[in-house]
Amino acid sequence: MTGVKKDTLPNGLTVVTEAMPSVRSVTLGIWLRTGSRHEPGEQNGIVHFLEHMVFKGTENRSAEEIARTADAIGGHLDAFTSKEFTSFSIKALDEHLGRAFDILADLVKNPLLRSSDIAKECHVIQEEIKMVEDTPDDLVHEIFTKAYWQGHALGRPILGTRKTVGGFNQRLVRHFFNRHYRPSNILIAAAGHLQHRQVVDLVAKEFGGAACAPALPIGAAPVPHPHTRYRRKKELEQTHICLGAPAYHYAHEKRFACYVLNTILGGGMSSRLFQNIREKRGLAYAVFSGLSTFQDAGVLSVYAGTAPGNAKKVISLIVEELRHLKNVPITAEELQRAKDYLKGSLLLGLESSGSRMSNIARQEIY
Repeated sequence: MTGVKKDTLPNGLTVVTEAMPSVRSVTLGIWLRTGSRHEPGEQNGIVHFLEHMVFKGTENRSAEEIARTADAIGGHLDAFTSKEFTSFSIKALDEHLGRAFDILADLVKNPLLRSSDIAKECHVIQEEIKMVEDTPDDLVHEIFTKAYWQGHALGRPILGTRKTVGGFNQRLVRHFFNRHYRPSNILIAAAGHLQHRQVVDLVAKEFGGAACAPALPIGAAPVPHPHTRYRRKKELEQTHICLGAPAYHYAHEKRFACYVLNTILGGGMSSRLFQNIREKRGLAYAVFSGLSTFQDAGVLSVYAGTAPGNAKKVISLIVEELRHLKNVPITAEELQRAKDYLKGSLLLGLESSGSRMSNIARQEIY
């Protein structure tokens, strides 16, 4: 990554950029090294809640003005919360770099966090939680994650629960904001048609005066708890299945082999699970495997949705494929096909300034 440059301000805030001279866009991201795994159990969901709250108005702009200002520069604002970090981003034309960063910095530095907005957003997110509970392919992954990382913060839902979210108030939200939204916990990433020094100067202007603070601990590593968990919902037409086994953490030296293995097992239309369970036997519409990797743990999971009468057969076929992977060497042709699929996906996924920005941010975080 020859175009990548990095600086760290005296207060601990890190800035990393990647120049893309052939594009006209620039994507800026403010990343917090705080995700749902960093929440106390009784505050489960507060990181995602804060991600919503910063868009409700700042000391300088109302919620409508935030949207209007972004639209005025053709900008696209986005945000998401994961298990280990939170991201706020804006994509705009290179000529609007300064204005775009001003909007993004204002969100993260100066949210009002009004009691009236907090009360309304509690109801909104409780509806979002209900939506997940009504979406079985989402719900089965939540059930699996909670059971697999039993007793650990990684097992808790990013959205929180209706009970925890219902207990949020201004004092609690403001305290969590002050503790986590601080320079030593922030990474700023940018990619596109830019100059590194210009971005560093913008960051120093907005965040350089903030006080330094020690890094926050991530807590103990999770321990897998293999067992079986069921949830019965009579109104569903399908049985939704999720199986999982340990995998490597995000930066493990064998992570690349793990991605190849996942691709062969269930990562595409030519994968073993797709061909065997869907194409040959017609037992499922959706069947795939995926890797969830974290700072100190990982899990390889397989999902399938099938008719209740076929559930045992599908589980048996999934386990059969796992045993086959373990006991029979992969052919050179299949291995090469998986490598080419991954290389193509990687390169195609890095053609935009937004994906480049996300990539360098994750590389720096992990």
